[in-house]
Amino acid sequence: MSDYRIEGQTGDWEVVIGLEIHAQVISNAKLFSSAPTAFGAAANTQVSLVDAAMPGMLPVINGECVRQAVRTGLALGAEINLYSVFDRKNYFYPDLPPGYQISQFSQPIVGAGKVEIDLESGETVEIGVTRLHLEMDAGKSIHDMRPDATFVDLNRSGVALMEIVSEPDIRSPEEAGAYVRKIRSIVRYIGSCDGNMEEGSLRCDVNVSVRKPGEPLGTRCEIKNVNSVRFVMKALEYESERQVEILEDGGEIAQEPRLFDANQGVTRPMRSKEEAHDYRYFPDPDLLPLKLDADWVEELRVALPELPDAKKHRFMDEFGLGADDAGVLISEKETAEYFEQVAAGRDAKLAANWVTGELFGALNTAGLEISASPVSAEKLGGLVDRVADKTLSRRIAKEVFEIMFESGQDADAIIEERGLKQVSDSGAIDAVVDQIIADNPNKVAEYKGGKDKLIGWFVGQMMKASQGKANPQMANEAMKKKLDG
Repeated sequence: MSDYRIEGQTGDWEVVIGLEIHAQVISNAKLFSSAPTAFGAAANTQVSLVDAAMPGMLPVINGECVRQAVRTGLALGAEINLYSVFDRKNYFYPDLPPGYQISQFSQPIVGAGKVEIDLESGETVEIGVTRLHLEMDAGKSIHDMRPDATFVDLNRSGVALMEIVSEPDIRSPEEAGAYVRKIRSIVRYIGSCDGNMEEGSLRCDVNVSVRKPGEPLGTRCEIKNVNSVRFVMKALEYESERQVEILEDGGEIAQEPRLFDANQGVTRPMRSKEEAHDYRYFPDPDLLPLKLDADWVEELRVALPELPDAKKHRFMDEFGLGADDAGVLISEKETAEYFEQVAAGRDAKLAANWVTGELFGALNTAGLEISASPVSAEKLGGLVDRVADKTLSRRIAKEVFEIMFESGQDADAIIEERGLKQVSDSGAIDAVVDQIIADNPNKVAEYKGGKDKLIGWFVGQMMKASQGKANPQMANEAMKKKLDG
């Protein structure tokens, strides 16, 4: 557990955090209708009569959404409830046509689970998952098209969401960020949610309270619909400090939903919080209880792909990587697959250095995902081969990589075309060494007079004369041998 405390005038305060992550299910149709779910469609073009709550329309459960929810629960190490119930959560809002949301309350499809997160300190922390339940999304109110009216887009109405609720086990913004990244990684690994926070397909409600260590839980505030990991952490930093200031001034925390203003870096109140009983939950009379077959659940468990934690430990055992490198490489499924292709039959640590170093740096500068890399895993593997067999020095290899990234060529073609092969011929190296010694008698005298550190200068001249192509180790050995002889 990270030792995160807010230092106040009356001593240290502990922050208690719970997250509700809303993950949009990958499915071609909505939870209770056949309307499509593609992102970016024109307003109100993906709305069925069910989504619009027309009279007489009945919801029909989408089996694919159930399958994805169960797979996600299994990936979270959670209990799968073979019997679950859909409820109506009643409240009025313009973008909720029926006046209720179909959700799950007391009997969700997935029960308790747990997630391990890795912190920068190297510590591993376990965060409890309370439940995962399925629910339909609401539509979207649009306030900026006209100053005197609000428009409603129902494209999202009825889209399937998995709400993943954590225990209040999180104790710092860093832990919260790591938890969101881990959940996102898991759902992306198994393909149950694309995790695209910018498009709103994964977003968070952040519950936070503060207390003196050892005291009962304080009054919490809920920061709604935070759509980036960085904003989750920023919102927590601001809100926890705001609550401490209020309490130390003798005030009380109002239990209320708040919004995070990313431009100002502050949270603002929305409306007074409805208590849970105000939603008047009751089982949806149009939907039978959901009963799952235990054998079917087990089939889904067996068919799950290798999950991030298992892959991390395998990379450490199989490839001899450290926890940090392995953690970076498994964070995204595509990155892990790319690395495995590069590392196959090669020095895995050298491969990891090139993936996390040059490749990540170039992709970040270009604003590209690894799936769009101009340098394929096969081509990067070819470059690693030329470094390993000493065809290229590390410096020249970096230059070759830059050309590869710009042109898409493979390493061997660039080496041949530009004459970049590293010089490892001892005769050729000795000839250059002799020339440098002959051209610099004063430096030779200084070296022989006790300035041993000048060896670095001589080797530098050697690399300069060979345009970086000389084998650095051979150049160093040859130069030292001549100077000491």
